[in-house]
Amino acid sequence: MKKNIGNALALYPTPLVVVGAMVNGKPNWVLVGHLGIIGHDRVMVSLAQTHYTNRGIKAAGKLSINIVDEALLPSADHAGCVSGAKEDKSALFDYTVGATGAPMINQAPVVMECTVDDIYTTPGFESFICKIENTFAEENVLTGEGKINYHALKPVLFEMPTYEYWRTGDVIAKCMSFGR
Repeated sequence: MKKNIGNALALYPTPLVVVGAMVNGKPNWVLVGHLGIIGHDRVMVSLAQTHYTNRGIKAAGKLSINIVDEALLPSADHAGCVSGAKEDKSALFDYTVGATGAPMINQAPVVMECTVDDIYTTPGFESFICKIENTFAEENVLTGEGKINYHALKPVLFEMPTYEYWRTGDVIAKCMSFGR
């Protein structure tokens, strides 16, 4: 028999990303584990209202989503340990400013450059509904057809209840292979 454990969020693990935004003319970075897909060209990034990065996102309406792999993890973890209000994190990563004006991490294997369509507010959180304008991927994480190869990318996953970083796992089967 199942036990009711309340309104526990049970959708983890999720990909770990660093969100970049310009704040007061300088790039700022925040580690994010609350994000989701809301369409084929839209994503949601949910941040606590107190995050320093939110100021820049709301002012410019632009952000980058930088997928974290194991090589990027130590710096990405640091981005989540300190606030941009207390420490200048602009030099934490080598970056390029994209066409939208959002800073993008050069070392990230995959980066999505986004514009904010809307902000959905819930108690304590601001969720930025974003349109993906451009996606940039290192060639070594692409298939021959130019699609992202997640076997090569190996994004780090974040599991909220234990605050652990996980490696991606093994393939179980092809989607929709059981029901045919």
